[in-house]
Amino acid sequence: MLPYSTREGDIMKALFWFGLVVLALGIASLFVAIPRSETEGIKAGNVNIGVQVRHSERVSPVVSAVLILGGAGMMIGGGRGRGK
Repeated sequence: MLPYSTREGDIMKALFWFGLVVLALGIASLFVAIPRSETEGIKAGNVNIGVQVRHSERVSPVVSAVLILGGAGMMIGGGRGRGK
């Protein structure tokens, strides 16, 4: 159980704000690409030949949808709990 000093309204308020952050991350994941870099090459003795490749990848739209729906659900749940 939760400590007696924690009120239900405080938990619902925190749930609302956490849902807002998750919702914002879900929306941002639709537009912002994640940069990645890979180094490939060979090394023979004192000679090192390498190529560094950089590319950007986006998060799957399914993951973005789960974040958006989860954040909206937390915001709704947190907002309804405060109205009691």
